Amino acid sequence: MSKLVAFAVIQGAYNIVSKAEGKYREALEKFGGSQKLEFPNTAYFLPIIYSLTGIKVTDLDSAKQIMEFARALLPPHIKNDCHLPYLGPTLDAGMAAVFAEEVVEAIRYVEDPDFYQPEVEDPDVENGKIWLGAADDAIMRKRGVEFVDGTAPGFAAVVG
Repeated sequence: MSKLVAFAVIQGAYNIVSKAEGKYREALEKFGGSQKLEFPNTAYFLPIIYSLTGIKVTDLDSAKQIMEFARALLPPHIKNDCHLPYLGPTLDAGMAAVFAEEVVEAIRYVEDPDFYQPEVEDPDVENGKIWLGAADDAIMRKRGVEFVDGTAPGFAAVVG
């Protein structure tokens, strides 16, 4: 792996985690630690965090543990004279960023519950409402076979 790529990933992860920590502190001050933190109409916890760590994030207080874990995952910054392999620390940095972003997304549902419109499949672009965000249980049941057999339409984009 290129030192430049590893450097960019690690620097980006530090940036994402720092912004998420700020967002978390703001939400904690505004809503309090007992504020539920979840994706609406789901029976699962924050799914990426729960599936990879087993940590059940249920409210802002319990999100503190994953925010600390994300910060701890961040490796030291790559120095110019470093000749060690970069893959492990780079993957750790990526996971820290993913965990932090999932907390930020859950906070978005607290701050602006109507940001997404999951109950309809067509976007209302004129009013800034899009179908995006966490798929709730009804959508998972409706689209379940498509998700399993690979016929669900979609794409992934990596930007940065």
